[in-house]
Amino acid sequence: MEITIFHYLMLSGLVFLIGVFGIFLNRKSIISLIMSVEVIFLAININFIIFASYWNDFKGHVLVLFILTVSAAEIAIALVALVIYFNNRHTTIVDDLSNLRG
Repeated sequence: MEITIFHYLMLSGLVFLIGVFGIFLNRKSIISLIMSVEVIFLAININFIIFASYWNDFKGHVLVLFILTVSAAEIAIALVALVIYFNNRHTTIVDDLSNLRG
């Protein structure tokens, strides 16, 4: 059995659905929401890699490197903000974030 582009697209779709279900099922914890968004980004990156390989174009691979770099920086900033929030409020529940209105 040969692995085709359809198999990779099914894998990417499955990873995307896992990320979406993670967002809808775990609305209480900020950390699980951030991880679910990262899983969605990984599914998108899988699609870029699939189509870049299928069309023999390296631009998709370069774009994935940029996306992963920006995503890692975004997560680092979000985790720093989360640690500061936890030190002040002693909770990471999403419902308590409504107190941050300024």
